[in-house]
Amino acid sequence: MELNEKIKVFRKNLGLTQENLAAKLGISTNAYAKIEQGKTDVNFSRLEQIADAMEIDLPQLLGLDEKNVFNLTCSHNKGDNWQHVNSPFNEQTEYKHELEKAELIIKQQQTEIAYLKQQINDLREIINILKKSEQQS
Repeated sequence: MELNEKIKVFRKNLGLTQENLAAKLGISTNAYAKIEQGKTDVNFSRLEQIADAMEIDLPQLLGLDEKNVFNLTCSHNKGDNWQHVNSPFNEQTEYKHELEKAELIIKQQQTEIAYLKQQINDLREIINILKKSEQQS
């Protein structure tokens, strides 16, 4: 299950509309809809904001997959009892699942780092252009 699908499943299971969640995030409904449609890359800090807006832990959001969607949708959610969603997996499968979550978090962080490195390079280029312009004056 793709990250955008996980976000959508949690939102719907919490009984939130796209408008509700967009308002909590301080973005437009259209911008939020693009996140759920997979049309917008979501950086790590935005993922944290989405999890906070849903009042769930980020690992819960990242950990949702096809194997435990049934448990999530069939659970009787009362307030913040998300941590009590039962998993049908044995211990070895749970460790594998935790590793997959960690890998997804690392991938998101690497994407954000690459973006920040590009911004740094762009700023250095601007500084060099300004220095050259200043020297010519």
